[in-house]
Amino acid sequence: MSLKKRGNTWYIDFVAPSGERVRCSAGTTDKIQAQELHDKLKAESWRVDKLGEKPRRTWDDAAYKWLTETDYKRTHKQDVSQVRWLQQHFRGKYLDELTRDVIAKVGELKKRKTSPATANRLLALIRAILRRAALDWEWIDKAPLIRLYREPKRRVRYLTPPQAQKLISELPTHLADMVSFSLATGLRQANVTKLEWSQVDVARHVAWIHGDQAKAGKPIHVTLNETAMSVLTKQIGKHSRWVFTFKGKPIQQVTTKAWYKSLTRAGIEDFRWHDLRHTWASWLAQSGVPLNVIQEMGAWESAEMVRRYAHLAPEQFSQHAKVVDLMLNGTNLA
Repeated sequence: MSLKKRGNTWYIDFVAPSGERVRCSAGTTDKIQAQELHDKLKAESWRVDKLGEKPRRTWDDAAYKWLTETDYKRTHKQDVSQVRWLQQHFRGKYLDELTRDVIAKVGELKKRKTSPATANRLLALIRAILRRAALDWEWIDKAPLIRLYREPKRRVRYLTPPQAQKLISELPTHLADMVSFSLATGLRQANVTKLEWSQVDVARHVAWIHGDQAKAGKPIHVTLNETAMSVLTKQIGKHSRWVFTFKGKPIQQVTTKAWYKSLTRAGIEDFRWHDLRHTWASWLAQSGVPLNVIQEMGAWESAEMVRRYAHLAPEQFSQHAKVVDLMLNGTNLA
C-alpha cells in the first residue's frame, strides 16, 4: 500500500525508481489530499532518477541540516528558537518556493511584532541557511536576495558617578556587588553571573574569560582594580565554585523585580543592565583613555563598536587638533 492511515493521519510509503524507500507523513486526514501529495512525490522521484533533475528539498530539510552542522555556534540555542518560530510559515515549503516576496512578508510580520533589529536577526538566519543550501549543498541554483531593515542607532546610555552610587545604595547586597563589579570591569552580564573562582587570580589581581564564554569568541584578560578586588574579597568563602551567588546558589537572573524597583527609587529611567558596560566605557573615554585601549580592554571585535564613545572624549581629540594650530602658525614640527 502506498498510503497508510495511522490514527487520523495518512502516511506515504513507496519505493522510488532509484530503489530508495520514501516514507513520510502526508500531514493531512484527507485521503484525496494525501494521494495528491503521494503522486507528486513519486513523479518528482522519477524525474530525479530518469531525467537527472535535482531533488527538490524542503525548508525543513535545510533547517535541520543547518542546525546539525552549526551546533558548535554560541548562538545555537538562538538559531533553534528562530527556526522553531519560522516553522509556522515555512514548514513543508520547497526551497525554490521561498522567494524574496515570501521571505519579505515573514520579515515584515516579525518587525511589526518586535523591532527592526529582531527582524534582521531572523532574516540573517534565513539568508545564511539559503546561501549554504545554494553554495555548499547545491540544493538550489541561487539564494534569493534578502534585504535587511535599517536599524535606528541607539544612543549611548550611561550613568554619572553619583547616579551609579545612588543605584548601588538602593540595590540588595548581592545585586549591588554585581553592579559594582560590572562597573569596575566592563564585563557583560553573562560573564559576571557565570564567573568561577577558577577564572580569578586574587594574588595577581587578574581574571579571565574563556573564548567560548566571550561574545567575540576570543579570551578576555581582565585587570582587577581596587573596586573589583574589594567586591571579590566579600565573596570569598560563599561558594566553592561560583563567585556571585544568592542563598548559596549561582545567580541566573539579574533583572529581577528588585532591580527595577531599585532603579525607580534611584530615579533612573530607560536603563538596562547592559548599560553598565556602556557606563564603564563612557567613564574611560571621558577620562582620556584612548579608544583603541578601550577596545582592547572591553574585547570589542571591531573599532566601529567603540567609536560610539568618541564624542565623550573631546579633550583627547583637542590635543591632536592643536597640531593644525602649530602648522598655521608656522611652527617647525620637525
